[in-house]
Amino acid sequence: MEKIQTTFRIILRVIYFIGIATTYLFTASIVHVTNRDAQKRKWKFSHNAAKYTSLICKLFNIKVEVKNPLNPSINGLIVGNHMGFIDILAMHSITKALFVTSYEMRETPLLGILTEMAGCLYVERRNKSNILGELGNIVNALKDGFNVTLYPEATSHNGEEILPFKRTLLTSAALAGKPIIPYCFNFKSINNGPFNLKYRDHVCWYGDMTFFPAFIKSISLKEITVEVTFLEPYQSKTDEDRGAVADEIRRRILEHFRPVQP
Repeated sequence: MEKIQTTFRIILRVIYFIGIATTYLFTASIVHVTNRDAQKRKWKFSHNAAKYTSLICKLFNIKVEVKNPLNPSINGLIVGNHMGFIDILAMHSITKALFVTSYEMRETPLLGILTEMAGCLYVERRNKSNILGELGNIVNALKDGFNVTLYPEATSHNGEEILPFKRTLLTSAALAGKPIIPYCFNFKSINNGPFNLKYRDHVCWYGDMTFFPAFIKSISLKEITVEVTFLEPYQSKTDEDRGAVADEIRRRILEHFRPVQP
């Protein structure tokens, strides 16, 4: 009976997800063709993405609890830990921000068009030759008043630890004269139980996992409760040691991180 209910849940959610994703792409396409100004278009893309990721969170019964909500009067570089697409959905649903992601994501079927229509900023992690141009894009977005969300681990992890932070893109905040706004993402409960090894591969997307099987595992769950804790903004300086900044931000996030249980 449990397997039948799970299968039915997956099928129903996939059908509704296709409907939401199709509507999202349609509305984003309207934004694209009716707004010639690139900055205005990105503002509307980010608001549209927040609206539809909120719907997806409701569909998948992902409950997002927020501690110390963002101050809407300031914008900055939002920086946190990354365990997979669930934390992206959660963050998109509560922040109208531009997300930094990789060109690999842009080249992935379906995910590429979904991220592009959310106004994402792309970086080439396989080739650093254009790192200054990519850094400049983030700096310009921050100066234009956008919140920009960056995952400085540069990949997702399995919930056991927070990986070391990459330094270069973190300097965009200082170059733009904006604060780094750290946050910590935690899984609070899964199917009304703890975040443990039983459920880890249902909610974390890491290593050589492919998207579709990971997605199906996630939507098979009855409920997921996550917690996003925003921390005190950190105003870095252009002459500050990049490694020290990265280590300090990571240290602050680690203080609130709850790893997967056995």
